[in-house]
Amino acid sequence: MTSAEGPQAPSEDDDLGGAVNGRMCIVTRESGSPDELIRFVAAPDGTIVPDLKRQLPGRGCWVKLDRALVDKAVAKKLFARALKAEVTAPSDLGAIVDRLLVAQLAGMMHMARKAGQFVNGSSKVDGAVRNGSALAVFHAIDAAADGVRKIDQARKAWHLGMETEKEIPSFRVFTEAEMEEQMGQNAFIHAAALAGRAGEGVVKRANLLERYRNGGQSRATGGAGRRKQ
Repeated sequence: MTSAEGPQAPSEDDDLGGAVNGRMCIVTRESGSPDELIRFVAAPDGTIVPDLKRQLPGRGCWVKLDRALVDKAVAKKLFARALKAEVTAPSDLGAIVDRLLVAQLAGMMHMARKAGQFVNGSSKVDGAVRNGSALAVFHAIDAAADGVRKIDQARKAWHLGMETEKEIPSFRVFTEAEMEEQMGQNAFIHAAALAGRAGEGVVKRANLLERYRNGGQSRATGGAGRRKQ
């Protein structure tokens, strides 16, 4: 996470288990970097809560960024074993994490919009792709195929014309109704994250959500859009 999200919780408080810096998934027993894992801690009442910003005090434990693994940790009561305490994990913990990741992405989109690094509307998105300022594009899941196809053509034209390694990535993570719930009047059908720190934050959080929902892998089409060396 970015420095704006605060310092990382001390790793010595977490489930060590032989992993580097104490970051080991309690389900797979594999170690990983903070961006590959979700930290969980016990609230004062013993309820397990996700700590996406890695700021909450106390001993924590980690699960890989994968909805299925969070659900498995709940079903097998692995949080109590990892924390060596009487704790309770909500049955819908996997869904809670998803909602938090969605809210985190929507919040970053709002921030990027205020910074002038997030635009919506098919013409603005097409222009941002063609002039190279777009880091990624976003479409509502239920966006019309014709509108998506036109922006895909712009992505391909930029990729071929500038000889980038991959096309600018394209995400479809919200339905239009879900965006209206999260973003109100700022909901969009087509949008683009633009170059800059806030725009980069949007892309990072979109990748986190995609990976969480898809077994640790992002299903966004395209890639970094960097020029070949």
